[in-house]
Amino acid sequence: MAEKAWSFGRAFRNVFGGGSEPITEDTWDDIETALISADFGPEITDAVLEVVRSEVDRHRVTDVVDLKRILRETVETRLDAFDPTLRLSERPAVILVVGVNGVGKTTTIGKLANYLTRFDKKIIVGAADTFRAAAVEQLATWADRAGVEIVKPQQQGQDPASVAFQTVQRAIDEQFDIAIIDTAGRLQTKGGLMDELGKIRRVIEKLAPVSEVLLVLDATTGQNGLAQAQAFIEHAGVTGLVLTKLDGSAKGGFVLAVQESTELPIKLVGQGEGIGDLTGFTPHVFAAQLIG
Repeated sequence: MAEKAWSFGRAFRNVFGGGSEPITEDTWDDIETALISADFGPEITDAVLEVVRSEVDRHRVTDVVDLKRILRETVETRLDAFDPTLRLSERPAVILVVGVNGVGKTTTIGKLANYLTRFDKKIIVGAADTFRAAAVEQLATWADRAGVEIVKPQQQGQDPASVAFQTVQRAIDEQFDIAIIDTAGRLQTKGGLMDELGKIRRVIEKLAPVSEVLLVLDATTGQNGLAQAQAFIEHAGVTGLVLTKLDGSAKGGFVLAVQESTELPIKLVGQGEGIGDLTGFTPHVFAAQLIG
């Protein structure tokens, strides 16, 4: 992960400086401020500080170098409480991708397809967001960039569930490893959208189980974006999260806050606009880049 992608760790680098210094009360105040400003939220900030203070006292730590290591390990332990592994053992493995419009859902599918091809997987995507003509063309562009097959609606406004069904049927017939299905992010009513997602799932499951339901969140919107996506969490059977726009403008603490508030693992993170800018989530690497 490039250093520029995790520039939100600057607050902690400012706290700890570049070398060995004694721990003072100002150090603790600075750490608390850094945690809050990084969007950990007050509850997680207090919990993390309590653990770190306890470890510092228990091991009689007096130097900020050791304090930084304890803080990093504490954050990593909390991040590591959720399993980020993508569950893709079925053949074909079916991934439903959900989320409100504007979070980068369709582009994320293209990046995910590209990411999975690195593991020699044969991928097909389904453009089941038939309520937005632009979404179909956008997905077709990203599928072309990723070098994967796509199933598009045969006519404008085609039933999304039928596109999903055709995608999975083709995946079975032509022995694709993974089918990724795009879905609508907004209909006229939330209830209608959730009903539509339920229908897509029921239709797919006539052919194959759904391996993952990934909810895409824009990391820059923080808790506001999470509130907008709450209906998906409650009704869509979400199994994991994808955080997009997790770059210098995002606040890194949101990563831990969103996992703990939803009790859902972060499985993928997007760090830029390029097709290669989506990776699996690794708590150890993230904690190291965030804290230093």
